[in-house]
Amino acid sequence: MKLIEAKDTKALKDWMRLPWSIYANDGNWIPHLKQDIEKVFDPERNKLFQPDKESGKCAEAVRWVLYGADGKAIGRIAAFVNPRTAWTEKQPTGGIGFFECINDQAAASLLLDAAREWLRARGMQAMDGPINLGDRNQFWGLLIENFTDPPIYGTNYNPAYYRSLFEAYGFQLYFNQLFFKRSVTVGAQPIFHRKYNQLKNDPDFVMHECTGRSLQQIAEDFCTVYNDAWVDHDNHKAMELATALKIVKAMKPVMDPRLLMFIRHKDRPVAMYISLPELNEIFRYVNGDLNWWGKLKFLWHKKRGTVKTMTGIVFGVAKAWQGKGLEGALIVFAEKTIVEKKLYHDTILTWIGDFNPRMIKVCQNLDAVNYRTLATFRYLFDRNAPFERHPVIEKKEK
Repeated sequence: MKLIEAKDTKALKDWMRLPWSIYANDGNWIPHLKQDIEKVFDPERNKLFQPDKESGKCAEAVRWVLYGADGKAIGRIAAFVNPRTAWTEKQPTGGIGFFECINDQAAASLLLDAAREWLRARGMQAMDGPINLGDRNQFWGLLIENFTDPPIYGTNYNPAYYRSLFEAYGFQLYFNQLFFKRSVTVGAQPIFHRKYNQLKNDPDFVMHECTGRSLQQIAEDFCTVYNDAWVDHDNHKAMELATALKIVKAMKPVMDPRLLMFIRHKDRPVAMYISLPELNEIFRYVNGDLNWWGKLKFLWHKKRGTVKTMTGIVFGVAKAWQGKGLEGALIVFAEKTIVEKKLYHDTILTWIGDFNPRMIKVCQNLDAVNYRTLATFRYLFDRNAPFERHPVIEKKEK
């Protein structure tokens, strides 16, 4: 076997195309978009490669591809240091991701050894994986439960044997990533309807979706609820309006404004349920490349109404209104806005860490079921150091 850094055109192409051989016989697999992956490693498009405001440090990243005796690619990996997170842990912690490999422990260990030593040389004492050099909503985690459902857009999918490759190397479970699903055809509980009717008849409350609202208005509402909802979480940093506007603009090409729902109290947004059409129901037809032909296919399927599942990406309630039934009222509002018009059949909620019991309880109260589990693993370079799982988010006392 031969391991080389993926820097030249051939190695980078082999690195990108390897999954097509790993998943050649897997009918559930839907490739990540080539353009999405390239963006992660592009210093012009990934802001982490710019100096961090607090530390002044920039992200670093490297990719390797592994070749077998016959010269064919049999494995790949990326390693990176995220300046915003690497030094916030008890020990400096880097990341590995985009791991793909044949079912061979020696091959997997070669890849993981290279990543470990590269990270160690940059002062890291641990590595998490598989993760992304960027936000947690994409390319994050190892699939460990439910290998029969196709993956949703941006989420990792892998053979079941990957877990054995990681654990045999010495990785340990850091936290589980729980995906919840709820059929929108199942009626909401009566208690949710009572709360919905109560708010509907209260002139201080307004429930609305975002048809006709400008991107600026949507961004302002999103930013307000986000900051009010997560204010008591550890390491929470207030979102700036410019950041919210950038997120909303990025969603625009695929956004259905009917899936962006808010509750306002005296005109201040206090709760939101933000969903997008499940893009993999279209991207399964573009074979991982949103080139001009892929874009034409995307537009055709979007107009045709191919997507019947929506993916909830954010469900938030301002801290002052948590535990007062607004989540249930939003579900009923969605039922009346979406289900009665037969727009979508199912909704999938973005993953929730098993360290967040409050949000898990919210999902369970909404009759959502944990239908798929991914996991983030951690490897400590000092094999004698005590291992600790991700701390549980506790509600802070006033």
